[in-house]
Amino acid sequence: MNYQEAINYLYSKAPMFTKVGKSAYKANLNNSIQLDQYFKQPHKAYKNIHVAGTNGKGSVSHTIAAILQEAGYKVGLYTSPHLKDFRERIKINGIQISENEVINFIEQHKKLIEELEPSFFEITTFLAFDYFKRQQVEIAVIETGLGGRLDTTNLIQPILSIITNIGWDHADLLGNSLQAIAKEKAGIIKKNIPIVIGEHQTDIDEIFVNQAENLDAPIFFASDNYYVKSSFITQNQLLQLEVLKNREPYLPGLKFQLLGKYQINNVPTILQATQILIEQGLNITDANIYRAFKNIIDLTGLYGRWQILKHKPMVICDIGHNFPGLKWNLTHLAEIKKEKLFFVLGFVKDKDIEKILSLFPTNAKYIFTQATIPRALPADELSKIASEKGIIGKSIPNVKKAYNYTLQQAQENDVVYIGGSTFVVAEIL
Repeated sequence: MNYQEAINYLYSKAPMFTKVGKSAYKANLNNSIQLDQYFKQPHKAYKNIHVAGTNGKGSVSHTIAAILQEAGYKVGLYTSPHLKDFRERIKINGIQISENEVINFIEQHKKLIEELEPSFFEITTFLAFDYFKRQQVEIAVIETGLGGRLDTTNLIQPILSIITNIGWDHADLLGNSLQAIAKEKAGIIKKNIPIVIGEHQTDIDEIFVNQAENLDAPIFFASDNYYVKSSFITQNQLLQLEVLKNREPYLPGLKFQLLGKYQINNVPTILQATQILIEQGLNITDANIYRAFKNIIDLTGLYGRWQILKHKPMVICDIGHNFPGLKWNLTHLAEIKKEKLFFVLGFVKDKDIEKILSLFPTNAKYIFTQATIPRALPADELSKIASEKGIIGKSIPNVKKAYNYTLQQAQENDVVYIGGSTFVVAEIL
């Protein structure tokens, strides 16, 4: 079995939510518990940090991992989805799991996969847990898949839990209100384990506070203690941040390699989490934080977050794919000086497309496309829905052809934004 055969086997034997949608989601932990017994609870061999939330959990997970790397720890990082290669999901100190590790794991546990029929996420999670144990990581940053309470990753006993924020996403699986979604995410709060909530949200704060009180878990709202007063992009393409901690200047001159305006929401969460880790005895200095922020992409290989692909015209891609994430991106786009604005957009079928499209300006140029996955909303269908909102554009079902066509139309003072779906961005990258 070579690497491609191993990956194809995983995709065919283990249903993958990101490709097929709801049918791959299992609303219980039955398989996870059996896998945990089979693999002898590998996640107990190292410390864990658990990260959930609707938006920002990838950036938060990667930045915390970068800080710990800079502090000299051997750090496992488990995130999803991947953009180009499955191995992006599982890294140690920024280095992806090897192809041979993936092949050997699948060959060794093929019988179990065929008997238990786990989902793609379930088996992938245990590939990560087992790999981190065998490689003797000291600490792992573990990002949830969809929710929290019934997520395979929720078997871990972390030293710190983090919920970045709650927004409308996967409502068909997690619940049709923010409160219902919050309850699912609050399921990662554990007895006596500190929980960081990224920001206050009046409708749902009480859910987290009550859950934390019931479990004697110290709760911290990051936005109570940390605040990004201002930010701007420097000439050498870094996000310069003016941070306050308890209303006093903190980490002056902090620069972030991630450029999206929405990162100002993630920074307080990262800093609050880091402070708790320091209080728990981890040896993290200000210098570690400065270097990690400035070099996060180089340290962890995080891509697709307000990533600038070209400058004339300016081409930006971002994996923001739900209402709150796209709202931030469109605010940021509105602030950029430009002649014309082009969008190369594709979505998956299970999003509230009409609500999302209400965010987009009608006076931009649109090219509608679709990623090559079964979940993709056909470009023609997207075009039709958009036209009913007064958004008129051209339909090109192939992502790369749509991108090339847009580049031919755009002039050097224009801006091109590529997104709507993680998978559209993945095909461009």
